[in-house]
Amino acid sequence: PAPSGPRPQVIVVTTAMLVFISYWRAAAIVLCDMASTVYYIGGIVEQAIGKAAPWYIGAVMLFAYAVRGVYIESCAMFVRGGVYRVVKEAMGGTLAKLSVSALMFDYVLTGPISGVSAGQYIVGLANELLHVVHLPIAIPSAAGSAAIAVAITLYFWHQNILGIEESSDKAMKIMGVTTVMVVVMILWCGATLWTRGATLPPFDLHFSDEALGWLGGTGWEKKIGALGILIAFGHSILAMSGEESLAQVNREIAYPKVPNLIRAGFIIFLFSMLTTGLISFFAVLIIPDDVRMSAYSDNLVGGLAMYVVGPLSVRLVLRAFVVVVGFLILAGAVNTAIVGSNGVLNRVAEDGVLADWFRLPHRRYGTTHRIINMVVGLQIFTIVASRGNVYALGEAYAFGVVWSFVFKALSMVMLRFKDRRPREWRVPLNVRVGRWELPIGLTLIFLVLLATALVNLVTKKVATQWGVAFTIVFFVIFWISEHVRRRNSGAVQHLEKFNVRYTPELEPEIVGVRPGCKVVPVRDPKNLQHLDRALQDAETEDADVVVPTVKVERELVATGTNPNFTPDEQAIFTAVVDLAEKHGKTVVPLVLTSNDVYFAIARTAQELGAREVILGRSGKLAPDVQAEAFAIRWGAVEPNPDREVKVRIVSSREDLRFAV
Repeated sequence: PAPSGPRPQVIVVTTAMLVFISYWRAAAIVLCDMASTVYYIGGIVEQAIGKAAPWYIGAVMLFAYAVRGVYIESCAMFVRGGVYRVVKEAMGGTLAKLSVSALMFDYVLTGPISGVSAGQYIVGLANELLHVVHLPIAIPSAAGSAAIAVAITLYFWHQNILGIEESSDKAMKIMGVTTVMVVVMILWCGATLWTRGATLPPFDLHFSDEALGWLGGTGWEKKIGALGILIAFGHSILAMSGEESLAQVNREIAYPKVPNLIRAGFIIFLFSMLTTGLISFFAVLIIPDDVRMSAYSDNLVGGLAMYVVGPLSVRLVLRAFVVVVGFLILAGAVNTAIVGSNGVLNRVAEDGVLADWFRLPHRRYGTTHRIINMVVGLQIFTIVASRGNVYALGEAYAFGVVWSFVFKALSMVMLRFKDRRPREWRVPLNVRVGRWELPIGLTLIFLVLLATALVNLVTKKVATQWGVAFTIVFFVIFWISEHVRRRNSGAVQHLEKFNVRYTPELEPEIVGVRPGCKVVPVRDPKNLQHLDRALQDAETEDADVVVPTVKVERELVATGTNPNFTPDEQAIFTAVVDLAEKHGKTVVPLVLTSNDVYFAIARTAQELGAREVILGRSGKLAPDVQAEAFAIRWGAVEPNPDREVKVRIVSSREDLRFAV
């Protein structure tokens, strides 16, 4: 055994990447973006295409479930399966940077439009109350809304600096209150329709001149029926934003990852249909035509509250409740925009397109605070520059998301042919012809998205002009940053950024593990079959997994000197984190220093009260020799002769078990 005396301190490797959340929390984060559109999508679409708006909004909600399937398949292939990773795998880095530049346009606008809308609801309610109590003052709508939007953005900036657990907790609370409002509104609107009766909205389209963009005056939308349908569908596509956020939170979803992702997707579909889809119908059926667009175009849910059956005083209370919930869910969309854009830029930074400086974790919370700071800075600049103009923000909003969908769907079609590995889940409608499988479902989704995006280019002038300009600017920034980084640093190797702390003793409370844990030593980032097996078992056994690597110092005398955290350990634990994220299981990485590897492993298992030690198969020693070497060290460190520990030696072909 190693000599007694002061021992070198142990490095405990910490990172916020190893925090996992339930599928309910994942769904709540995405819904805070998707469900928030219920407060303004109906008015925007009806102004563009007429009273047929609810039919097209409902169609978009159904189609969103198909698009969500594209994201689920990509996440089943890549844990970090957002647009950048998938497009890069299929079509290369240039188109990947272009697609993520378009997506960033969406995220930079999502926060401001949601924050400003939330501000307008609060300012409107405040002014209404001031009027009721006969105070001759009013809060300026634009300035007040912009100020509230900035305050909301700064609040969620702080929450995201703390970490995703705090942010997802807020999202869960927001969606809980929103669910209560949705149930109340559905029941009340149903009672109103039962009492008064109603006729379903017409299918006829009545486009405004502005809705036709550069096609105005051509009459093509009437001559070509399919074109008119596509134009109407394109004006409704705004309701589908939020899908990319599902891919970004996928890496934080707990075990079992893909089934939980599918569950989250279904929850999102069901909730969005009952809110955005159903309430859009209620608005057209219940609110009179002469006031619906003139008074409630940006607040259809508030209008519903005023025109359901019941006494005026009760309806006013309902409206106040709707406004407060609207503020909460729109504020939640601000949080979702920060979470999503942080995830996107992290993928870009990992690939060497952004400098490593951006990904250095916060010293206390472990979050990528510099990326969050940059995103929030852009959002606040957008709020101030737009002066709270929701219409201008809304016109440009859908550009980025629809084009990122196009790139994503095309990439997944191409990957069906380029990468034919088995998938845990795939988009349905696949036809096998000989040795090839034709992805009919994926291809149809791609064609609908492409047609919609192309039509939007010529019908949404503001979105096209500002979206193209922003995308080009962001693409140039990415391109220059990548070339500067490569010139200064050479070839790029993706390494996680870790925080580390030193501890003199390996006690379960200090390290943060429960007795009965598994100790899984690692040393080669390319040989982690035993860790993969341990994580699979730990998923069902609810056991903590400790992953030490041992720095061997042949001449080591135990002086208590702190070891260094070198790029070698960084590479090892980058691979460990990737595997942990794949399984959705938290691990505790440690760096030990010793002149005897097996002694260090045995001492770690003894001090942490481990139930099992899982070793990788050695290339030099036979399994029984490995087990014997560990048993000798275990006898030296464990004072209780009756205590046993299980030892497993795992390779790709065998799993040998010993009792020591």
